[in-house]
Amino acid sequence: MQKIYFPIVHLFFFLASTILTAQNDEVVIKIDKLSNDVYMLTGQGGNIGIYVGESHVYMIDDQFDRLSDKINAAIKTITDKPISVLVNTHMHGDHTGGNAKFNTNNTTVVAHTNVRKRMQANLKKDLDANKIDAEHYEKMLPEVTFSDDITFYDGDETIMVFHVHNAHTDGDVMIYFLNNNVIHMGDTYFAGRFPYIDLNNGGNAEGYINAHKKALLVINDETKIIPGHGSSSNKKELEIYMTMLADIKIKVLADVDAGKTLAQVQANASITAPYNETYGGGFISSKRILEFFYKSLKK
Repeated sequence: MQKIYFPIVHLFFFLASTILTAQNDEVVIKIDKLSNDVYMLTGQGGNIGIYVGESHVYMIDDQFDRLSDKINAAIKTITDKPISVLVNTHMHGDHTGGNAKFNTNNTTVVAHTNVRKRMQANLKKDLDANKIDAEHYEKMLPEVTFSDDITFYDGDETIMVFHVHNAHTDGDVMIYFLNNNVIHMGDTYFAGRFPYIDLNNGGNAEGYINAHKKALLVINDETKIIPGHGSSSNKKELEIYMTMLADIKIKVLADVDAGKTLAQVQANASITAPYNETYGGGFISSKRILEFFYKSLKK
């Protein structure tokens, strides 16, 4: 009997492809209606916002490229109207990975200036390494950028997109649908879990807290909140979340001022003890959140 040899490199790619396909098949795009015109889509990656306007759709974030067909199919169950604007809340791939798929002649990708700059730098490496082609590179990038804020008008709806400085990254924006009273906070809010603060891309713990303060100035008790990750939320939950972050900041700052090292701060379990049960179930551990605060405040 003739033996058939399967080269190990082929086996690796076969297994990787099989696992990825299985993972994609398992992802279900869930739709939650938050107001008359605004929906939240969850799947794998950052939460997506969908606003159905008079003749077009405004989309907030797009998760991963491999899920684009599923996401598009889910949107089609809501409306047949075309997507005219796609806003990226920041530069991370679990929020922008589908840009190239959704960036058509009818859809304009919008983001803060820093998002385009950071995506350009990251994608250029892939382009130079021949991991992507020039067309994919161009279609991934935001086509319209702004420095502080930009406003869209659709019939009676006013859509306010505003920058929050050095929070999760240096390019975060929030999107507030005025009449629908829904705000998408991107990754400046990880509902029900400790947040990830990307220090390497301009994020800062103090800026993160300030972003919450800015959101609380805009919203009211009836506002529905779409967080970057987690279930839909509200003003009361956001206030409690901000109080938690502010308390951790005070305690870590006291240790920083006392000259303690990062290891010593992380060894102080009492700092996050009141919050571990509620917020410690995500991928950011109590030690990691203390690292974010320590490095932010040490600067």
